[in-house]
Amino acid sequence: MITLFDTSIASKNVGDFIIMDAVNEQLANIIPFEQIVTLPTHDTFGREGRRVLNLSEYSIVGGTNLLSSHLLRYQQWKFGAKDLLTLNHAVLMGVGWWQYQNSPDLYSRTVWNRVLNKKMLHSVRDSFTEKQLSKMGIKNVINTSCSTMWGLTPEHCKKINQSKSNNVVVTLTDYNRDPNADLKLINCLLDNYSEVSFWPQGSGDVSYFESLHSLFKRNVTLLNPSLTCLNNALSNADVDYVGTRLHAGIRALQYKKRTIIIGIDNRAIEKSIDFNLTVLKRTDIEKLNALINKEIETKIRIPFENIQTWKSQFV
Repeated sequence: MITLFDTSIASKNVGDFIIMDAVNEQLANIIPFEQIVTLPTHDTFGREGRRVLNLSEYSIVGGTNLLSSHLLRYQQWKFGAKDLLTLNHAVLMGVGWWQYQNSPDLYSRTVWNRVLNKKMLHSVRDSFTEKQLSKMGIKNVINTSCSTMWGLTPEHCKKINQSKSNNVVVTLTDYNRDPNADLKLINCLLDNYSEVSFWPQGSGDVSYFESLHSLFKRNVTLLNPSLTCLNNALSNADVDYVGTRLHAGIRALQYKKRTIIIGIDNRAIEKSIDFNLTVLKRTDIEKLNALINKEIETKIRIPFENIQTWKSQFV
C-alpha cells in the first residue's frame, strides 16, 4: 500500500483536478498493483491519516506549488506537528515552489529534510525548485516538469495548429489581479477572435470577471466552472487558449490547442525557461496582438529521460 497526497481534495481551484488527472493516469502505469490510499494537502489528515502513513511503504505528493521557504508564514501543504511523526517518506511528483523566494529558513529546512524521502528520487517541475531543494542539502532531486506535461511529445505537439483559430478560451486569476493589463488582454482577444469564452478556474474568478465586464468592447461568454465544461470547450476544432491560468493552458495543450499563457508568477515563467512553453509576461501585454497573429510552432522540450529515470525506481 502507498499513500497519495491528493491536492484536489477540498480544493477551490479546478487546476488541482487537472494535475491529479495526470498524476493518477501516470501512477496507473507506474504502480498498477499497489493499493493507493489518498490523503489531502489542503487540510491536516489526523489520526487515521497517520495510521495509513504508518502502513504505507512510502507516500507520493501530487504536483503543485506546495514547497515554501518560510513555513511558519505560509504553508500550503497543511500538516501539523503530530503529523510529522509519520510524515517522513514522501516522494515528490512534479512538485513546485510557491513563488520566487529566498533560501529556506532553518525551520523550513528542518521540516523538509524530515518530510522528504531520503532514499528515493524526487520529481520537481522546474529548475528553480530543484535549486531550492539543493540549498537544503536535498540532492536526490530530478527536474521532470509537471506530470500534466509528460504526454506533450514532439508527435503530439506537431498536431497543434500554428496559426490563429476563430474562437478562444480565456482565463483570469482572481488572487493575482492587474485590472488594467487584464482588461487589455480581454479586449485584445475581442479584437482578434469571433467568439471569446471565459472559463473560471478558481472560486473568485467569476466575481473578478464581472468587475471588468462593463469595460469589455463586446460580450464575452461565461462558461461553467467545471473541468467537464473546459474539456467540452477545448473539444471545438476551431479554438485557441489565451490566459493567465497555467493549468488551463496545459489542459489546452493536452487537447492539441494553440496556447499562449500569460505569465503572472514564477510557475509559467520557469516552465517557459525550462521547457519552451509559449509564455508572454503580463507586463508585456502590449505585445499580445502581434503574438496572436504570428505563426506559433509548439516545440515543447520535455525531459523524457529524467521522467523515465524517476519512474524506473518504482519497478
